[in-house]
Amino acid sequence: MAKRLGKNQQATAVGQLIAGFKKHFPNGTDKVTLGPSASPTVDQLTSELQAFIGNRAAVVAAQANARAKVDAEQTQMASLLALISATVAFVRFTFGNSADVLADFGVAPIKTRTPMTAEEKAVAVAKRAATRKARGTTGPRAKKGVKGAVNATLVVTPAEAPAQQAAPPAQQPQPKQS
Repeated sequence: MAKRLGKNQQATAVGQLIAGFKKHFPNGTDKVTLGPSASPTVDQLTSELQAFIGNRAAVVAAQANARAKVDAEQTQMASLLALISATVAFVRFTFGNSADVLADFGVAPIKTRTPMTAEEKAVAVAKRAATRKARGTTGPRAKKGVKGAVNATLVVTPAEAPAQQAAPPAQQPQPKQS
């Protein structure tokens, strides 16, 4: 039997071996020499080979059953997740953020968001500006992979009034041409 056969193809080939033994050795008590220490009868050999086919059939049936169960789970998943979400929302609405009561339901209390410091806000603003500058005016797909680089240690300094600009140099009168 070739080594490159799949398991189902191997089971088919073993079935053909059994059919060949039953056709050419109708008397099941004939001995078959398989090696120096193995000489089973044809009936013993075919029953062992039949075990291979039976195991393969059981696996195929179990896989089909598992696929059916997975398909059933997938079809019900959306509605069940919506139900679970609504139930958790009901528990949170009913009991608020009471950690001990929510723990009885296996629901974690909602974490309160810690406000950002002034420095963190400034770093975020600088990162957003750098990202916008780095992305330029490219399309949405090109923008997706580009991120701006900003040194995370940003020092916040107060804005100063802009320095007065010097007046442009006066133009020299040009000689008149006649």
